[in-house]
Amino acid sequence: MTAFRTLDQADVKGKRVLVRVDLNVPMENGRVTDATRIERVLPTIQEIADKGGKVILLAHFGRPKGRDPKESLKPVAEAVSSHLGKPVAFADDCIGGAASQAVNALKDGDVLLLENTRFHAGEEKNDPAFVQELAKLGDIYVNDAFSAAHRAHASTEGLARALPSYAGRTMQAELDALTKGLEAPKRPVVAIVGGAKVSTKIDLLENLVSKVDALVIGGGMANTFLHAMGLGIGKSLAEKDLAETAMRIFARARETNCAIILPVDGVCAYEFKAGAQNHTYGIDAIPEDQMILDVGSQSVERVNSAINDAATLVWNGPLGAFEIAPFDQGTVAAARHAAERTKAGKLVSVAGGGDTVAALNHAGVTETFSYVSTAGGAFLEWLEGKSLPGVEALKA
Repeated sequence: MTAFRTLDQADVKGKRVLVRVDLNVPMENGRVTDATRIERVLPTIQEIADKGGKVILLAHFGRPKGRDPKESLKPVAEAVSSHLGKPVAFADDCIGGAASQAVNALKDGDVLLLENTRFHAGEEKNDPAFVQELAKLGDIYVNDAFSAAHRAHASTEGLARALPSYAGRTMQAELDALTKGLEAPKRPVVAIVGGAKVSTKIDLLENLVSKVDALVIGGGMANTFLHAMGLGIGKSLAEKDLAETAMRIFARARETNCAIILPVDGVCAYEFKAGAQNHTYGIDAIPEDQMILDVGSQSVERVNSAINDAATLVWNGPLGAFEIAPFDQGTVAAARHAAERTKAGKLVSVAGGGDTVAALNHAGVTETFSYVSTAGGAFLEWLEGKSLPGVEALKA
């Protein structure tokens, strides 16, 4: 992506390279339970170390209010070392004497992880004095944490303006994928947006109807649109007070010539539990005492047909309550169809958001999609058309 400085333009040999990474990984009993985020940043760490740079990792962990041993990155340093296959030193602070001493001890190619940046209030405040303390430790700044790029924090935005700054390989891949997804996509573009609530995705929906050729709305949020159209949705989850918002999105879609695709049938049950007795009804015949928990087979056919017409697919949110069988079938069927089209070279598929990643993992297609973003909030804000401070600061 030419608008951003990347490692291709950086001379790291013999330099102290401050690398912002996302190591906010799930932990249980002091052990990392999902190393996806660690694995994503290994190529950048390895490349800088191989080129003779001194790698100094910056990261946050949790939401501590001041120093808290339970939110220390020390156990994460061991996990990074294990995945990297080489020692990773640890400093018990990210500024001051402890950090300086650890940085000064580094030889070319060494790797060091500094303690949780959020132990200092200056991190989230993007305090210039805190930025300067961090900047003293490095000669070059590399941001490889797209998932934190929507925050204007000291280690994500402030440092990028204080030192020569570059996008790491994961950040670069993310920005390239997102450009292919919406900024300069191959058309037609279809977006699938699911999840429980319209209220959390109003900005997203309003941005997408002006950018895509067709918008598939699924999950609980589809019920709000069906209700706004005057259809009975039984006991289904819906935000009935947002009917006007739904109608506004319909109107905007008509103006921009964006087709909105809603479910035509729904898998219904009396209760939301594994293996619950269920039945599929047409969307105009939902029983008053049941709830829609997944899209039906006719709806899946419509979604798959839209995917067949698309050159680019952007996906955020499941089509049904995929966490519990049998209400995962609609999401799994559509995800596998998109994966097949991608594998055949007929589709560029970009997906992201926590539930979406979990749903694609569940369907076993994460590796087949063109790009799956592990960033939650940053991916969503990008889809909403908002500029991300951590990305803006890297522009050439």
